[in-house]
Amino acid sequence: MSAATFSLSAFGDEIDADLQVQVRLLRELRISHLELRGAWGKNVLTFDDDEVAEVRRICDDHGVSVSCIGSPIGKSPILDPIEQEAANLERIFHIARAVGTHRVRIFSFYPPDTHTNARYDSYLKEATSRLARLTEMAEAGDFLLLLENEKEIVGDTLERCHAILSDIRSPHLRFLWDPANFVQVGVARPTETGWPLLGPFVGYVHVKDARLDDGSICAAGEGDGQVGELLTQLRDSGYRGILALEPHLALAGHSSGFSGAGGMRHAVAALRQLMADCGCLELAPSSR
Repeated sequence: MSAATFSLSAFGDEIDADLQVQVRLLRELRISHLELRGAWGKNVLTFDDDEVAEVRRICDDHGVSVSCIGSPIGKSPILDPIEQEAANLERIFHIARAVGTHRVRIFSFYPPDTHTNARYDSYLKEATSRLARLTEMAEAGDFLLLLENEKEIVGDTLERCHAILSDIRSPHLRFLWDPANFVQVGVARPTETGWPLLGPFVGYVHVKDARLDDGSICAAGEGDGQVGELLTQLRDSGYRGILALEPHLALAGHSSGFSGAGGMRHAVAALRQLMADCGCLELAPSSR
């Protein structure tokens, strides 16, 4: 067995809109990392400088580190001018620096017609070109972009995610594996079939599961996302990184989700049990 270690993080806005409530529960659950997507009813991209400073103060006071910015970059129409998304990414970089992280979650753009993904291949070249430009910005600023698979986005399937990542091939762009999102676009046995393609690119993991029959979201190990198999592959590859809980157990929205305190507790317990079953070692959280 390898010397892999895993650190847990969680989307605080899945718990409550109030950032204080978010970090208090994370500390109760022995999680010392926060995925910063939103607080106070606002998306992170819309935070002003005073709000960003307040995020840093609250996190520091509670001994919680921001592990990644859960940005909406790339959740925009692929035919829109790229300049606006580039400007948004610069703002996200400013926020990331201020809260002490170099990681930023991104997506691969909405095609004009999301009724079916049968024609998404025709947008691969444009999506890759746009992401290459954003990756150049990340390299210049020493940031790490994490490309998440997502439904209704060009990079929704194993093959299209691989095409984008293998074309760009930059250490500043890595893959963010979300098991539930693969299931929701009809990918069966995503780890079994996808690890040979995407394993070499993985730099981050979101933890939620889903069922193939109806696409419903569930906690890790309760669906068809092969989360246990993914943990095993990560363990055997020597992964030393984040598992970020994004349970969506009460609501799975277009740009966010919600689980509530009870849902987050259940999701954390399910993940830790699955980790124990797979022999995955959790790095001890900070005692601050």
